[in-house]
Amino acid sequence: FYAGRAGYVYEPSLKEIDEMTKTLRSERPIPCNAVQLTGGEPCLREDLVDIIKLVKSSGIDHVQLNTNGIRLAQDPELVEQVCAAGVNTLYLSFDGVSEKTNPKNHWEVPQIIENCRKAGLGIVLVPTVINSVNDHEVGDILKFGLKNIDIIRGVNFQPVSLVGRMPREERERYRITIPDVIKRIEEQTDGEIRTEDFFPVPTAMAISDFVESLAKRPMYDISSHFACGAATYVFQDNGRFVPLTRFIDVDGFLEYLGEKSQELKAGKSKFLVGTKLLYSIRKFIDKEKKPKGLDVDKILFNAFVKHDYDAIGKFHIKPLFIGMMHFMDLYNYDIERVKRCCIHYAMTDRRIIPFCAFNVIPEWYRDKTQESQGVSFEEWEAKTGRKLKSELYKRDVEKLKSSPAYKKFVEQVEEIKARAAAQRA
Repeated sequence: FYAGRAGYVYEPSLKEIDEMTKTLRSERPIPCNAVQLTGGEPCLREDLVDIIKLVKSSGIDHVQLNTNGIRLAQDPELVEQVCAAGVNTLYLSFDGVSEKTNPKNHWEVPQIIENCRKAGLGIVLVPTVINSVNDHEVGDILKFGLKNIDIIRGVNFQPVSLVGRMPREERERYRITIPDVIKRIEEQTDGEIRTEDFFPVPTAMAISDFVESLAKRPMYDISSHFACGAATYVFQDNGRFVPLTRFIDVDGFLEYLGEKSQELKAGKSKFLVGTKLLYSIRKFIDKEKKPKGLDVDKILFNAFVKHDYDAIGKFHIKPLFIGMMHFMDLYNYDIERVKRCCIHYAMTDRRIIPFCAFNVIPEWYRDKTQESQGVSFEEWEAKTGRKLKSELYKRDVEKLKSSPAYKKFVEQVEEIKARAAAQRA
Protein backbone atom coordinates (compact mmCIF):
# COMPACT_ATOMS: atom_id res chain seq x y z
CA PHE A 1 0.00 0.00 0.00
CA TYR A 2 2.75 2.44 0.85
CA ALA A 3 6.45 2.08 0.15
CA GLY A 4 8.49 5.29 0.29
CA ARG A 5 11.73 3.36 -0.10
CA ALA A 6 10.74 2.27 -3.61
CA GLY A 7 10.95 5.82 -4.93
CA TYR A 8 7.24 5.99 -5.71
CA VAL A 9 3.93 5.53 -3.91
CA TYR A 10 1.71 2.60 -4.86
CA GLU A 11 -1.77 2.84 -3.38
CA PRO A 12 -4.53 0.89 -5.13
CA SER A 13 -7.79 2.81 -5.18
CA LEU A 14 -10.92 1.60 -3.44
CA LYS A 15 -12.31 0.68 -6.85
CA GLU A 16 -9.21 -1.41 -7.64
CA ILE A 17 -9.36 -3.09 -4.24
CA ASP A 18 -13.02 -3.86 -4.84
CA GLU A 19 -12.13 -5.49 -8.17
CA MET A 20 -9.35 -7.53 -6.54
CA THR A 21 -11.74 -8.71 -3.85
CA LYS A 22 -14.36 -9.65 -6.45
CA THR A 23 -11.71 -11.70 -8.25
CA LEU A 24 -11.00 -13.61 -5.04
CA ARG A 25 -14.69 -14.16 -4.37
CA SER A 26 -15.21 -15.45 -7.92
CA GLU A 27 -12.72 -18.30 -7.44
CA ARG A 28 -14.21 -21.76 -7.89
CA PRO A 29 -15.06 -24.28 -6.68
CA ILE A 30 -14.58 -22.34 -3.41
CA PRO A 31 -14.69 -18.55 -3.15
CA CYS A 32 -11.83 -17.11 -1.12
CA ASN A 33 -13.02 -16.22 2.39
CA ALA A 34 -9.83 -14.97 4.04
CA VAL A 35 -7.80 -11.88 3.14
CA GLN A 36 -4.72 -10.25 4.61
CA LEU A 37 -4.18 -6.52 4.11
CA THR A 38 -0.47 -5.88 3.85
CA GLY A 39 2.01 -3.37 2.45
CA GLY A 40 4.29 -1.48 2.91
CA GLU A 41 2.42 -0.38 5.97
CA PRO A 42 -1.35 -0.50 5.51
CA CYS A 43 -2.02 1.60 8.62
CA LEU A 44 -0.66 4.62 6.75
CA ARG A 45 -3.69 4.53 4.47
CA GLU A 46 -6.11 7.26 5.54
CA ASP A 47 -8.96 5.18 4.11
CA LEU A 48 -7.95 1.95 5.87
CA VAL A 49 -11.28 1.60 7.68
CA ASP A 50 -13.13 2.00 4.38
CA ILE A 51 -10.92 -0.67 2.81
CA ILE A 52 -11.69 -3.10 5.63
CA LYS A 53 -15.43 -2.47 5.35
CA LEU A 54 -15.25 -2.94 1.59
CA VAL A 55 -13.44 -6.26 1.86
CA LYS A 56 -15.72 -7.50 4.61
CA SER A 57 -18.88 -6.54 2.72
CA SER A 58 -17.84 -8.74 -0.20
CA GLY A 59 -18.40 -11.88 1.88
CA ILE A 60 -14.88 -12.34 3.24
CA ASP A 61 -15.13 -14.03 6.66
CA HIS A 62 -11.64 -13.43 7.98
CA VAL A 63 -9.59 -10.24 7.60
CA GLN A 64 -6.01 -9.99 8.87
CA LEU A 65 -4.15 -6.70 9.16
CA ASN A 66 -0.39 -7.15 8.60
CA THR A 67 1.37 -4.27 10.35
CA ASN A 68 4.26 -3.03 12.45
CA GLY A 69 1.54 -1.55 14.66
CA ILE A 70 3.25 1.78 15.29
CA ARG A 71 0.24 3.86 14.31
CA LEU A 72 -1.99 1.57 16.37
CA ALA A 73 0.20 2.24 19.41
CA GLN A 74 -0.33 5.97 18.94
CA ASP A 75 -4.04 5.83 18.16
CA PRO A 76 -6.18 3.52 20.33
CA GLU A 77 -9.28 4.88 18.60
CA LEU A 78 -7.99 3.51 15.28
CA VAL A 79 -7.67 0.07 16.90
CA GLU A 80 -11.33 0.28 17.90
CA GLN A 81 -12.26 1.40 14.39
CA VAL A 82 -10.45 -1.37 12.50
CA CYS A 83 -11.88 -3.93 14.90
CA ALA A 84 -15.42 -2.61 14.43
CA ALA A 85 -14.91 -2.46 10.65
CA GLY A 86 -14.19 -6.18 10.53
CA VAL A 87 -10.53 -7.00 11.21
CA ASN A 88 -10.38 -10.38 12.95
CA THR A 89 -6.66 -10.61 13.65
CA LEU A 90 -3.72 -8.25 13.91
CA TYR A 91 -0.72 -9.86 12.19
CA LEU A 92 1.97 -8.03 14.16
CA SER A 93 5.66 -7.88 13.29
CA PHE A 94 7.60 -8.95 16.41
CA ASP A 95 11.18 -10.12 15.96
CA GLY A 96 12.19 -10.54 19.60
CA VAL A 97 11.76 -9.47 23.21
CA SER A 98 14.80 -7.17 23.34
CA GLU A 99 15.75 -3.83 21.82
CA LYS A 100 18.59 -5.46 19.90
CA THR A 101 16.52 -8.16 18.22
CA ASN A 102 13.44 -6.03 17.57
CA PRO A 103 14.46 -2.43 16.82
CA LYS A 104 11.51 -2.02 14.44
CA ASN A 105 8.77 -1.73 17.07
CA HIS A 106 10.19 -2.90 20.41
CA TRP A 107 9.11 0.22 22.32
CA GLU A 108 5.65 0.34 20.74
CA VAL A 109 4.62 -3.33 21.06
CA PRO A 110 3.49 -3.10 24.72
CA GLN A 111 1.07 -0.27 23.95
CA ILE A 112 -0.16 -2.04 20.80
CA ILE A 113 -1.00 -5.08 22.92
CA GLU A 114 -2.81 -2.99 25.54
CA ASN A 115 -4.82 -1.14 22.89
CA CYS A 116 -5.80 -4.43 21.24
CA ARG A 117 -6.69 -5.92 24.61
CA LYS A 118 -9.11 -3.06 25.29
CA ALA A 119 -10.63 -3.39 21.81
CA GLY A 120 -10.83 -7.19 21.95
CA LEU A 121 -8.71 -7.59 18.82
CA GLY A 122 -6.68 -10.82 18.75
CA ILE A 123 -2.99 -10.72 17.81
CA VAL A 124 -0.66 -13.09 15.99
CA LEU A 125 3.01 -12.29 16.60
CA VAL A 126 5.11 -12.65 13.45
CA PRO A 127 8.87 -13.00 14.03
CA THR A 128 11.22 -13.14 11.06
CA VAL A 129 13.87 -15.55 12.34
CA ILE A 130 17.48 -14.98 11.28
CA ASN A 131 20.24 -17.36 12.31
CA SER A 132 22.80 -15.71 14.63
CA VAL A 133 20.59 -12.61 14.98
CA ASN A 134 17.43 -13.51 16.90
CA ASP A 135 17.13 -17.31 16.81
CA HIS A 136 18.21 -17.41 20.48
CA GLU A 137 14.93 -15.70 21.45
CA VAL A 138 12.33 -17.98 19.82
CA GLY A 139 11.61 -19.61 23.18
CA ASP A 140 11.23 -16.25 24.93
CA ILE A 141 8.87 -15.06 22.18
CA LEU A 142 6.62 -18.07 22.82
CA LYS A 143 6.79 -17.57 26.59
CA PHE A 144 5.81 -13.94 26.13
CA GLY A 145 2.89 -15.05 23.98
CA LEU A 146 1.80 -17.49 26.69
CA LYS A 147 1.89 -14.72 29.31
CA ASN A 148 -0.53 -12.73 27.16
CA ILE A 149 -2.61 -15.62 25.86
CA ASP A 150 -5.80 -13.69 26.60
CA ILE A 151 -5.11 -11.54 23.52
CA ILE A 152 -2.22 -13.21 21.66
CA ARG A 153 -3.71 -16.02 19.59
CA GLY A 154 -0.55 -17.29 17.98
CA VAL A 155 3.06 -16.93 16.94
CA ASN A 156 3.86 -17.47 13.26
CA PHE A 157 7.61 -17.78 12.77
CA GLN A 158 9.00 -16.91 9.35
CA PRO A 159 12.54 -18.20 8.69
CA VAL A 160 14.29 -15.45 6.78
CA SER A 161 14.17 -15.26 2.99
CA LEU A 162 17.56 -14.09 1.74
CA VAL A 163 16.91 -11.27 -0.70
CA GLY A 164 19.52 -9.92 -3.10
CA ARG A 165 23.01 -11.12 -3.91
CA MET A 166 25.19 -12.19 -1.00
CA PRO A 167 28.33 -14.31 -0.57
CA ARG A 168 27.92 -17.95 0.41
CA GLU A 169 29.49 -17.26 3.81
CA GLU A 170 26.75 -14.75 4.63
CA ARG A 171 24.00 -17.05 3.37
CA GLU A 172 25.21 -19.81 5.63
CA ARG A 173 25.47 -17.44 8.60
CA TYR A 174 21.89 -16.16 8.30
CA ARG A 175 20.09 -19.18 6.81
CA ILE A 176 17.70 -21.00 9.11
CA THR A 177 15.05 -23.57 8.19
CA ILE A 178 11.79 -24.77 9.71
CA PRO A 179 13.48 -27.84 11.30
CA ASP A 180 16.15 -25.51 12.72
CA VAL A 181 13.53 -23.27 14.34
CA ILE A 182 11.65 -26.25 15.76
CA LYS A 183 14.89 -27.56 17.25
CA ARG A 184 15.56 -24.14 18.84
CA ILE A 185 12.03 -24.17 20.31
CA GLU A 186 12.58 -27.60 21.87
CA GLU A 187 15.90 -26.49 23.35
CA GLN A 188 14.65 -23.13 24.60
CA THR A 189 11.45 -24.50 26.18
CA ASP A 190 13.38 -27.27 27.95
CA GLY A 191 11.52 -29.90 25.96
CA GLU A 192 8.04 -28.69 26.94
CA ILE A 193 7.44 -28.31 23.20
CA ARG A 194 9.12 -31.09 21.21
CA THR A 195 9.92 -31.71 17.58
CA GLU A 196 7.27 -34.40 17.28
CA ASP A 197 4.57 -31.95 18.39
CA PHE A 198 4.68 -30.23 14.98
CA PHE A 199 2.85 -31.30 11.84
CA PRO A 200 3.42 -30.18 8.23
CA VAL A 201 0.62 -28.01 6.89
CA PRO A 202 -0.76 -30.61 4.39
CA THR A 203 -1.66 -32.79 7.40
CA ALA A 204 -4.85 -30.72 7.51
CA MET A 205 -6.00 -32.38 4.26
CA ALA A 206 -7.29 -35.33 6.27
CA ILE A 207 -9.64 -32.92 8.03
CA SER A 208 -10.80 -31.06 4.92
CA ASP A 209 -11.31 -34.33 3.03
CA PHE A 210 -13.58 -35.64 5.79
CA VAL A 211 -15.64 -32.43 6.02
CA GLU A 212 -15.95 -32.35 2.22
CA SER A 213 -17.15 -35.96 2.16
CA LEU A 214 -19.65 -35.24 4.93
CA ALA A 215 -20.97 -31.96 3.51
CA LYS A 216 -21.04 -33.20 -0.10
CA ARG A 217 -19.56 -29.93 -1.29
CA PRO A 218 -16.02 -28.70 -2.00
CA MET A 219 -13.88 -27.59 0.94
CA TYR A 220 -10.42 -26.13 1.15
CA ASP A 221 -7.61 -28.59 0.50
CA ILE A 222 -4.59 -27.07 2.20
CA SER A 223 -2.32 -29.01 -0.12
CA SER A 224 0.76 -26.82 0.04
CA HIS A 225 4.18 -28.46 -0.17
CA PHE A 226 5.26 -30.09 3.09
CA ALA A 227 8.40 -27.93 3.19
CA CYS A 228 6.38 -24.69 3.18
CA GLY A 229 5.08 -24.81 6.73
CA ALA A 230 4.50 -26.60 10.02
CA ALA A 231 2.27 -25.95 13.01
CA THR A 232 1.01 -27.06 16.39
CA TYR A 233 -1.15 -25.81 19.25
CA VAL A 234 -0.08 -25.41 22.87
CA PHE A 235 -2.10 -24.77 26.00
CA GLN A 236 -1.08 -23.33 29.35
CA ASP A 237 -0.84 -25.14 32.67
CA ASN A 238 0.62 -23.06 35.51
CA GLY A 239 2.88 -21.21 33.11
CA ARG A 240 4.03 -24.35 31.32
CA PHE A 241 3.42 -25.33 27.71
CA VAL A 242 1.05 -28.26 27.12
CA PRO A 243 1.04 -29.18 23.41
CA LEU A 244 -2.13 -30.57 21.86
CA THR A 245 -0.36 -33.87 21.28
CA ARG A 246 -0.04 -34.45 25.05
CA PHE A 247 -3.76 -35.14 25.40
CA ILE A 248 -4.98 -35.87 21.86
CA ASP A 249 -3.83 -38.79 19.72
CA VAL A 250 -3.55 -36.60 16.62
CA ASP A 251 -2.14 -39.30 14.34
CA GLY A 252 -4.81 -41.78 15.39
CA PHE A 253 -7.58 -39.22 14.98
CA LEU A 254 -6.43 -38.20 11.49
CA GLU A 255 -6.23 -41.86 10.47
CA TYR A 256 -9.76 -42.36 11.80
CA LEU A 257 -11.03 -39.38 9.80
CA GLY A 258 -9.44 -40.89 6.69
CA GLU A 259 -11.34 -44.13 7.24
CA LYS A 260 -14.63 -42.28 7.77
CA SER A 261 -14.02 -40.24 4.60
CA GLN A 262 -13.75 -43.44 2.59
CA GLU A 263 -16.98 -44.75 4.12
CA LEU A 264 -18.81 -41.54 3.19
CA LYS A 265 -17.47 -41.66 -0.36
CA ALA A 266 -18.68 -45.25 -0.60
CA GLY A 267 -22.21 -44.06 0.18
CA LYS A 268 -22.53 -44.63 3.92
CA SER A 269 -25.11 -42.44 5.71
CA LYS A 270 -23.57 -39.20 6.92
CA PHE A 271 -25.96 -39.30 9.90
CA LEU A 272 -24.52 -42.65 11.00
CA VAL A 273 -20.94 -41.52 10.40
CA GLY A 274 -21.54 -38.24 12.25
CA THR A 275 -23.17 -40.01 15.18
CA LYS A 276 -20.32 -42.50 15.40
CA LEU A 277 -17.81 -39.64 15.27
CA LEU A 278 -19.52 -37.96 18.22
CA TYR A 279 -18.92 -41.02 20.38
CA SER A 280 -15.57 -42.02 18.91
CA ILE A 281 -13.87 -38.63 19.34
CA ARG A 282 -13.58 -39.26 23.06
CA LYS A 283 -11.30 -42.26 22.65
CA PHE A 284 -8.63 -40.05 21.11
CA ILE A 285 -8.67 -37.61 24.05
CA ASP A 286 -6.91 -38.19 27.37
CA LYS A 287 -9.25 -36.33 29.72
CA GLU A 288 -6.80 -36.63 32.61
CA LYS A 289 -4.21 -34.62 30.70
CA LYS A 290 -6.38 -32.12 28.85
CA PRO A 291 -6.50 -28.50 30.12
CA LYS A 292 -9.26 -27.74 32.61
CA GLY A 293 -12.36 -26.16 31.15
CA LEU A 294 -11.59 -27.23 27.59
CA ASP A 295 -14.51 -29.17 26.09
CA VAL A 296 -12.38 -30.27 23.17
CA ASP A 297 -14.59 -33.14 22.00
CA LYS A 298 -17.59 -30.80 21.66
CA ILE A 299 -15.54 -28.20 19.78
CA LEU A 300 -14.18 -30.83 17.39
CA PHE A 301 -17.63 -32.27 16.77
CA ASN A 302 -19.11 -28.83 16.00
CA ALA A 303 -16.21 -28.02 13.69
CA PHE A 304 -16.26 -31.29 11.75
CA VAL A 305 -19.93 -32.23 11.69
CA LYS A 306 -21.74 -28.88 11.95
CA HIS A 307 -19.03 -27.09 9.91
CA ASP A 308 -19.30 -24.35 12.56
CA TYR A 309 -16.87 -21.49 11.79
CA ASP A 310 -17.54 -20.01 15.24
CA ALA A 311 -16.54 -23.29 16.89
CA ILE A 312 -13.15 -23.12 15.21
CA GLY A 313 -12.84 -19.52 16.38
CA LYS A 314 -13.64 -20.53 19.96
CA PHE A 315 -11.00 -23.25 19.78
CA HIS A 316 -8.38 -20.65 18.81
CA ILE A 317 -9.14 -18.56 21.90
CA LYS A 318 -7.96 -21.26 24.30
CA PRO A 319 -4.55 -22.34 22.92
CA LEU A 320 -1.54 -20.57 21.48
CA PHE A 321 -1.09 -21.43 17.81
CA ILE A 322 2.53 -21.92 16.75
CA GLY A 323 3.07 -21.82 13.02
CA MET A 324 5.96 -21.56 10.60
CA MET A 325 6.03 -20.40 7.01
CA HIS A 326 9.29 -20.47 5.10
CA PHE A 327 8.93 -18.26 2.06
CA MET A 328 11.43 -19.02 -0.66
CA ASP A 329 14.23 -16.95 -2.15
CA LEU A 330 16.42 -17.26 -5.25
CA TYR A 331 18.77 -19.66 -3.45
CA ASN A 332 16.12 -22.29 -2.67
CA TYR A 333 13.42 -21.59 -5.27
CA ASP A 334 11.39 -24.70 -6.07
CA ILE A 335 8.79 -24.69 -8.84
CA GLU A 336 6.97 -27.66 -7.29
CA ARG A 337 6.41 -25.65 -4.14
CA VAL A 338 5.15 -22.66 -6.13
CA LYS A 339 2.66 -24.87 -8.00
CA ARG A 340 1.12 -25.94 -4.69
CA CYS A 341 1.12 -22.50 -3.06
CA CYS A 342 -2.05 -21.64 -1.12
CA ILE A 343 -1.14 -18.02 -0.30
CA HIS A 344 -1.73 -15.68 -3.21
CA TYR A 345 -1.57 -12.02 -4.15
CA ALA A 346 -4.53 -10.42 -5.88
CA MET A 347 -3.42 -8.08 -8.68
CA THR A 348 -5.20 -5.02 -10.04
CA ASP A 349 -5.36 -6.70 -13.47
CA ARG A 350 -7.35 -9.55 -11.84
CA ARG A 351 -4.49 -12.06 -11.90
CA ILE A 352 -3.81 -14.24 -8.85
CA ILE A 353 -0.08 -14.80 -8.22
CA PRO A 354 1.52 -17.31 -5.79
CA PHE A 355 3.25 -15.56 -2.90
CA CYS A 356 6.79 -16.71 -3.61
CA ALA A 357 6.52 -16.06 -7.35
CA PHE A 358 5.31 -12.53 -6.58
CA ASN A 359 8.16 -11.70 -4.18
CA VAL A 360 11.11 -13.82 -5.27
CA ILE A 361 11.08 -12.62 -8.87
CA PRO A 362 9.86 -9.05 -8.26
CA GLU A 363 10.78 -7.79 -11.72
CA TRP A 364 8.13 -10.12 -13.18
CA TYR A 365 5.26 -9.30 -10.85
CA ARG A 366 5.62 -7.09 -7.76
CA ASP A 367 7.95 -4.30 -8.84
CA LYS A 368 6.80 -4.30 -12.45
CA THR A 369 3.15 -3.84 -11.50
CA GLN A 370 3.62 -1.46 -8.61
CA GLU A 371 6.07 0.81 -10.41
CA SER A 372 3.84 1.03 -13.49
CA GLN A 373 0.85 1.94 -11.32
CA GLY A 374 2.66 4.01 -8.72
CA VAL A 375 3.00 7.78 -8.67
CA SER A 376 5.94 10.04 -7.89
CA PHE A 377 6.25 11.61 -4.46
CA GLU A 378 5.41 15.00 -5.96
CA GLU A 379 2.22 13.67 -7.57
CA TRP A 380 1.18 11.96 -4.36
CA GLU A 381 1.75 15.07 -2.28
CA ALA A 382 -0.22 17.21 -4.73
CA LYS A 383 -3.06 14.69 -4.78
CA THR A 384 -3.33 14.17 -1.01
CA GLY A 385 -2.21 17.51 0.36
CA ARG A 386 0.21 15.63 2.65
CA LYS A 387 3.99 15.81 2.85
CA LEU A 388 6.01 12.61 2.93
CA LYS A 389 8.51 14.10 5.36
CA SER A 390 5.72 14.87 7.80
CA GLU A 391 4.64 11.22 7.62
CA LEU A 392 7.96 9.99 9.01
CA TYR A 393 7.64 8.54 12.49
CA LYS A 394 9.68 10.24 15.21
CA ARG A 395 10.16 7.90 18.15
CA ASP A 396 10.34 9.28 21.69
CA VAL A 397 12.02 6.33 23.40
CA GLU A 398 12.03 7.80 26.90
CA LYS A 399 8.33 8.61 26.75
CA LEU A 400 7.51 5.12 25.51
CA LYS A 401 9.67 3.48 28.18
CA SER A 402 7.92 5.46 30.93
CA SER A 403 4.47 4.12 30.01
CA PRO A 404 2.73 1.55 32.26
CA ALA A 405 2.40 -0.78 29.27
CA TYR A 406 6.15 -0.81 28.62
CA LYS A 407 6.96 -1.30 32.31
CA LYS A 408 4.60 -4.29 32.38
CA PHE A 409 6.32 -5.67 29.27
CA VAL A 410 9.75 -5.35 30.91
CA GLU A 411 8.50 -7.11 34.05
CA GLN A 412 7.15 -10.00 31.99
CA VAL A 413 10.40 -10.39 30.04
CA GLU A 414 12.43 -10.27 33.27
CA GLU A 415 10.19 -12.99 34.76
CA ILE A 416 10.76 -15.12 31.65
CA LYS A 417 14.54 -14.67 31.89
CA ALA A 418 14.59 -15.34 35.65
CA ARG A 419 12.59 -18.54 35.32
CA ALA A 420 14.84 -19.79 32.53
CA ALA A 421 17.92 -19.05 34.65
CA ALA A 422 16.41 -20.89 37.62
CA GLN A 423 15.65 -23.93 35.47
CA ARG A 424 19.21 -23.99 34.14
CA ALA A 425 20.55 -23.82 37.70
